[in-house]
Amino acid sequence: MENKHGHIEQNRARIWQIGLFSLNNTSTNLFLAMMGYVSYYANGIAGLSVVLISVILTGMRIFDGVTDPVIGYFIDKTNGKYGKFRPYIVIGYLLMAISSLVLFFTTSLVPVILRPLYFIIVYSVYIIGYTFQTAVVKSGQSVITNDMKQRPMITFFDSTFIMFAHGLVAFYVSVYLIEKYKTFQSQALFSEFVITVVIVAGICSALAVVGIWSKDNVKYFKLDEDKKQQIHFRDYAAIIKHNKPIRMLVIAAASNKFAQMVYGNSTVLVMLYGILMQNYPLAGIIGIIVGIPNLGIIYIGIEHAKRCGQKKTLVRSTYLAIIFQTILMFMMIFSDLTNVSLRHINFISVAFLLVFTLLNGVKSISNNIVVPMIADCTDYEYTLSGHFVPGIMGALFSFIDKSFSALGTGFVGIALAIAGYSKVFPQVEDQLTPQLKFLTIFFYCIIPIIGWIVTIFIMRFYKLDKNTMRGLYKK
Repeated sequence: MENKHGHIEQNRARIWQIGLFSLNNTSTNLFLAMMGYVSYYANGIAGLSVVLISVILTGMRIFDGVTDPVIGYFIDKTNGKYGKFRPYIVIGYLLMAISSLVLFFTTSLVPVILRPLYFIIVYSVYIIGYTFQTAVVKSGQSVITNDMKQRPMITFFDSTFIMFAHGLVAFYVSVYLIEKYKTFQSQALFSEFVITVVIVAGICSALAVVGIWSKDNVKYFKLDEDKKQQIHFRDYAAIIKHNKPIRMLVIAAASNKFAQMVYGNSTVLVMLYGILMQNYPLAGIIGIIVGIPNLGIIYIGIEHAKRCGQKKTLVRSTYLAIIFQTILMFMMIFSDLTNVSLRHINFISVAFLLVFTLLNGVKSISNNIVVPMIADCTDYEYTLSGHFVPGIMGALFSFIDKSFSALGTGFVGIALAIAGYSKVFPQVEDQLTPQLKFLTIFFYCIIPIIGWIVTIFIMRFYKLDKNTMRGLYKK
């Protein structure tokens, strides 16, 4: 692999800097977890139909992807006294916080005929804020560290914090909010929900600013202070053309994300825990129980990435995800999962918890290790063209990733509508039917397995393995 612009100076970070900066991703995932329930608000409180909500959310997700190249372009152009990344963290959080509060507090007060348009406008502002912060997630890591043994630590912190963010939100909703308000058709439930998320996400964003503060200056942008690189929108096409690793990475990650958006859909989780297992509070409790074991699995994955490289770790963790998901699928088909209990421990409870723990551990690795791999592609691009463009690289990744993953949300809604749920989403109190059981297995098991098979195939053409990356860096 030809290196036209020499080696890259090594840049190391303190562990606390990597950890605090990862809280930026945690902030966005808290909002993302909350917005996973927005379909229940839009349907049950605002009165929008299932199909309309699915179409709107799919369109908004595509809009989310379209905004990424624009924000990425401006990040690469930015180099003010407040740095390249910190302004986007702060502005992004403020846009998400304000729009979320407006969305959940006022949509139901708007005249019915105007609600869809009002929902789209407010949600669009949320999407722009979300893009600001997620663009920094994908690009800011490039200045935190380029040490091959430190970059996998980004995955460790991201996986850990995201797991707890989604787990705690699920626990908060399924155990506390539903117990308190009894149903998703409650304005008070969503009012309390959004205020809590805005506060906690704000703390995470502030700590992320602290984490990247000393690294967010021209010293780490691979440029001389008096030299400005000329970045244009046409560079997106050039990078896609000559940078094969980023092409392969975004396709593999998009397949992963589509699967994640399907099996992690809030309606699918209601179908799994509330209807199939008849124990919806378990959705939150189980996330807390498997949290510590998952940390051990993630730690093993990170150590593997340090020794064998990030590419090999992604492929192997994806293989394991397919194996454990297949086992879980057979359990859902042939076992009575209503017997899974944390109070009366039996064989099916132990087996389910074991498989679920192993599955979620390897999924955390495969879902999150692609983020530091973007930084590898960024450094590879620098050796090819001499351009340090973390914003563009992150935006390219996010654009394709979000555009494909948008189909996941729409796919679930449209499939449910075809199955007869065109007016109301499946509810916790619904009775299990053969049709609902098949749909649950299809969404939660079959679709992810197909997505992961695609990921493994595509990664055969991704060339930035451990040996290749070692050649990019000057000791």
